[in-house]
Order: sequence, then structure tokens, then C-alpha cells
Amino acid sequence: MIGTLALGLVLALALGMLAQRIKLSPLVGYLLAGILAAQPWWGLTDDPHVVMHEFASIGEVLLLFGVGLHFHFKDLLAVRKVAVPGSLMCMALWTGCGALVYHACVPGADWVAALIFGMCVCVSSTVVLTRVLEDSKLLHTPSGHTAVGWLVMEDIFTIVLLVLLPAVFIMPEGASKAVFCADDLWSALWGMVWKLALMVFCVAFLGKHVISRVLTFVARSNSNELFTLAVLTCALGVAVLSAEVFNASMVFGAFLSGMVVGQSKFASRAASDALPMRDAFAVLFFVSVGMGFDAPMLLEHWPLAVGTLALTLLIKPLSAYGVIRLLRRPGSLGVVVGTSLSQIGEFSFILAALAAGDRFGLLPREAVNVITGVAIITITLNVGLFRLVPSLIRKMDARGIGMPAADNSAVPEPTETKDRVIVVGYGPCGKIITKILNKYNIEVVVLEMNIDTVTHLASKGIPAMHGDARLHTILRMAGAEHAKAIIITAAGAPAAEISATARDVNPDIAVLAHTTYMRNARNMRKQGAQMVVSGEEEVALTLSSMLLRGLGATEEQIQKARAENREILTGTANSSLLNILN
Repeated sequence: MIGTLALGLVLALALGMLAQRIKLSPLVGYLLAGILAAQPWWGLTDDPHVVMHEFASIGEVLLLFGVGLHFHFKDLLAVRKVAVPGSLMCMALWTGCGALVYHACVPGADWVAALIFGMCVCVSSTVVLTRVLEDSKLLHTPSGHTAVGWLVMEDIFTIVLLVLLPAVFIMPEGASKAVFCADDLWSALWGMVWKLALMVFCVAFLGKHVISRVLTFVARSNSNELFTLAVLTCALGVAVLSAEVFNASMVFGAFLSGMVVGQSKFASRAASDALPMRDAFAVLFFVSVGMGFDAPMLLEHWPLAVGTLALTLLIKPLSAYGVIRLLRRPGSLGVVVGTSLSQIGEFSFILAALAAGDRFGLLPREAVNVITGVAIITITLNVGLFRLVPSLIRKMDARGIGMPAADNSAVPEPTETKDRVIVVGYGPCGKIITKILNKYNIEVVVLEMNIDTVTHLASKGIPAMHGDARLHTILRMAGAEHAKAIIITAAGAPAAEISATARDVNPDIAVLAHTTYMRNARNMRKQGAQMVVSGEEEVALTLSSMLLRGLGATEEQIQKARAENREILTGTANSSLLNILN
């Protein structure tokens, strides 16, 4: 057993690092490590798949505990107008398409297996989606929030399925496959509802009166080891309780336990201390999935594999794009969400493994093998496909495809009596900049990605638009062709891309930007930006000024040193806004 575990971890580490080096998701490396570890040439006496499956079960529980830990309904509510209807429509469509693909490619297949297969392939990987969004700097953008909210709905859908399977399917004595208990369906569903409601109540009660107090008591010991152990005990304890007492899925119990801890004051510490252990066991989960993969079987059932691959790489992103456009959202959002969902991952494995296990026997082994093979292919391709998203959005923008209608009624026409300045972002910095410009009788148009902020500004009579400042269409609607300057106030905004687009629209426009790093500031100055403020530079100047003041320097000496240090850091002095506008 130890030899199998060590082999799986070594291969996962090596192939995971290789995948990371070639800009792929480490999940690809973990799955390939499982495929290699299952080969007979290692000479292991134990069945590697059986041994690793035991560790993978812990990985499943901790994986769902982590999902619950970071699950917040407020994240879903923020994008509910798109994520909720969009995900429900698409999951229904994808499930139906998956069922049709399975029924067409598997001779004699029953519709129950076909529908379960469709449900397995309609959900995407949490790990992959968050990773590609983070690498593309889109995780904390409106598009990223919508994709994450969409994924939250898929997670809820999967958890409901994990709970429903034991309630609506029973295994007759001596049978090899569970049957749908249609005669007693409503009573079974009602029993499941009250049992789960009781379970949620018990977990919430335990969380408030037991788990919280236990974690508080352990935290006072100032021992990281004991706190990590306490969190893992909560996760595994509630999971086992849900299975033994309430006959529910262990992963559902782990999800509830994660939600309880996530809503407590220990959420951040649990994430930093206990989740590394979750990640280690989650690696074993993916390695175990790879061990169950059979390449010759995948080739034998190539029609099903090709059909599933087409569903995942073509139908899922195209339909997601179509639904988002149907909901009257910009095409750029549809491209980001659709591309990020064009893969299948861990929840597909969990659901497929449960349906194909001895408890139900609803899916044949070849169907699970196809899901694993398609997951490996789509996860590998997803990172590469996502790199094409920015150029695709720019091409769509240039041709006016999928762009929002020109509803710029809140933006006045440029006048000859006032200079116009476009302010990108209305955070604390943008708010102050807008107030100052209005005071000096300069016309301001705010570009903001938060629709609630745009609505609030419109109610106060401040010209504001909802849109991505990287898009030519949005800048033209904001009047960039006649604007004197564009001020990028958000440090996290893609300032270089916004600057390039603004100069395409108006070559004479002045660019003033706020960036985080000095290297970005230097590059933008080389590209012609008139004024660039870097967070690193300003922090260095402020700290040096405070140090000089503490050492007794006069204000004149401090200002002189500040000017010299700025010259050293930036190589130039920033122009004044008054000179730029004149």
C-alpha cells in the first residue's frame, strides 16, 4: 500500500510540474500519473487502483469541504440574472445532448444510463475554471464572477444529483443494476427532503453550538497542528455522520461542514492551515481517476468519445454564448464564460463513479472510461483555447459582433465649451478624480464594469456607462474620439490594453494610468502615456519621506529627496494634468 501511494505521489509531482512548465493544468499531470501508475511493469503486489481508491475517497470528502468553505450565496446573488437562468438552460440542453449522444453511440442503451451520462458531462471542473481565469487575470472581473457563479449553480446541481440517486434508485436483491422506484417516487422524494432538512438543521446546530466552540477552544492552544486536525475532524466527522445516520452522500455532508466553517470566524485560517491537506488528497483523487482509465477501451468506443468531445468543445461553449446573448449580455462575456466551461472534471468523475459503483450499477465501465478520457483531452486543450479569447474578443469588437447596443443616452454629446475626460473605474480613486474634474468644469464620462455603480451614478446625474474599456465600441460610445484624456484609476485594470485601444480610437488622446508594478509603468511611459502612477513607486516614496521626517529632515529636504527619488525610480517626471488638457 505504501509503495503504491509513494509511486502515485512521485509520478503526480513529476508530471504535475511538467504540465505546469508547458502551461497546462497540473490536473493533466495528475491524471497521466494515474495512468502510468496503473501499469503492470512496476511489479506492485497490491491492486493500485483499489489501494488509491481508499485515499481518493478522503480526497472527495476534502474536495467538497473546500468547495463548501468558499461557497457564498452572495457571490451567486451578485450575478444571479445571468448565472442562474443561463446555467439552468444550458445544463438542461447539455444533459439532453449528452443523453442523445450516448443513446446513439451505445447499442441497446437504456435512457436512464443515457440521462446520467448527460448529467455527468454537463458539469465543468472547479479547479480548471478558477485556474484559467486566474492565469488570464479575469477571475476578479465581472466575466470571471459570472463564470464562477455559473459554476456554483453546476455544483449545486451535482450535489442535488448525489443526494437524489439514493432516494430514487434501489438495488433489488440479487440484481446487478439499480432500478428506478417510480411506484414510490413521491414518498421517497418526500422522505429525502425531510431527512436532508433534518440533516441541514443538525449540521447548522452542531456548527453553531459545537464546531464553533471546539475550534475556538483548539485555537486558544496556539497549535497549528491541533487546529488543522480539528478542521479535518469536522470535515470527516460530519461526512461520516451524514452517511451513517441520514443515509446521505458523504460528500454532501462534507460540503455542509465546509459551509458551516466558512461562515465562521475561522474561515480564513481553515483555508490557510487545513486546505493544503485537502489539496494533497485531491491529488490522490485525480491519480485514482487516471488509474481507472483504459486507453484501448476508449479507442474501442471511439464514436461515444468523439461525440462527447464534440459536445464539450463545441456545443457547450456555443450554447453558453447563445444563451448569454439571449439574456442581452455582451458577446465578450459569452466568449469568456463559454470557453471556460468547455471542459469536464472532478464533479463528473464523482457522479460517474457513484452511478457506476456496486451500489447502483447504472453506468457501464466504458462510459466512465470515456468521461475520463474526454476530461483529460478537454482539460489539456482548455488552457490553450483560453489564450485565444482576448484576440477573438478584439476581432469581434472590430467587426461589431456581439457588442452591446449603442444605448448611450446617459452620455451627452461632446461640446466645444468643455473638455471631456473619460474616467475608467469608479472606486475610491475614480470617485475623487471625478469630483475634482467636475469642480474645474471638465466634462467627465465614467466607464465602470459594475452595473449597480453605473445605475447609482446615473441616478445622481453623472454620465456613466457599463462596459469594458478595452473595446473600441465602448470607447467610441463614451466619446473617446473627441476626449482630451482617459484616466485609468483602477490598479487592476488592463491599463496597457485600454491605452492601446484608446489611441486607436483617438491618436491624440492623453493617457493617465494607475498601475501596481513599476515595470508596467515603465512600459506604458515608453508607449507614450503622459502620466503613470505605480503603486510600488508611491509606496517607496511615501516610506522614504516618512523615514526622513522621522530622522528630523525639513519639509524642503523631504520634497527635494522625493523629487530625486522619483527621478531615480521613473527616469522622468510626470506631466501635470493642466498641461495635458491645454
